[in-house]
Amino acid sequence: MAAATAVVSRRGNDQFRGLFTDTWDVTCTLDSASVATTATATDTVTVSGVALGDMVLGMSIGVDEAGLVRRAYVSAANTVTIVTYNPTAGSINLASTTLNLVIARML
Repeated sequence: MAAATAVVSRRGNDQFRGLFTDTWDVTCTLDSASVATTATATDTVTVSGVALGDMVLGMSIGVDEAGLVRRAYVSAANTVTIVTYNPTAGSINLASTTLNLVIARML
C-alpha cells in the first residue's frame, strides 16, 4: 500500500449550499505500486476532517489508467482509500501523478 504525498485540500460548502454540510476539494501526488493481472492494490490519502459516511463524489487522475478500474471511498476518520483493480492481461505500473478528489458530507 502506498500513501499519497503533497496533499492539498480546500474545505467548504459554498458550491453545494443546502445539499451538503461540508465539502473537500483535494489535490495530491500519488505514486501507486504496480498492480498484477487480476489483482487489487490500495492507496490512502489523509484528508483532515472526513469521516465514515462522507461520499467521494469524483476522482480524476493525470495519467492514462491503461484499463485499470479505480474507486475511492472514506474508509476511516481522516482517510480516503483508493482501490485499484487490474482486469488486464499484464501488470501495470502507472507513473507518479496528480490525483484530484471531491468529497462531501450530506446534511
